[in-house]
Amino acid sequence: MPDRGSPLELRIADRARRDIRGILSWTEKEFGKGAKLRYEALLIQALGDIVADPERPGSMERPEIMAAGARTYHLEFSRARVKGPRVKAPRHFLLYRRRDEHTLEVARVVHDSRDLARHLPVDYRR
Repeated sequence: MPDRGSPLELRIADRARRDIRGILSWTEKEFGKGAKLRYEALLIQALGDIVADPERPGSMERPEIMAAGARTYHLEFSRARVKGPRVKAPRHFLLYRRRDEHTLEVARVVHDSRDLARHLPVDYRR
């Protein structure tokens, strides 16, 4: 758990930023602007939750993908903390790890039906 006196800096990798833009664009196209705003609020909440506690309940170590320190966190675990209307059934998880003592990096935002190992960033592979 991070020292509460020195919060972690959140770094969102370029690939994760593209994932987020794609998710939000698709959500708006398929379900409308309201759904997009709800999913965006959920993503923001989940990102804040893992920065506050990278090993929070719901976060899972992922040794099977052979990436040192890699964890996933399904958006479902942050759903109840979103203020206002909520996403009914989120389908994505964050792939992240501590880069160093002060930095948490989100590498990808992946749909939960995808094979995680196939969507790893190059620097996560051994």
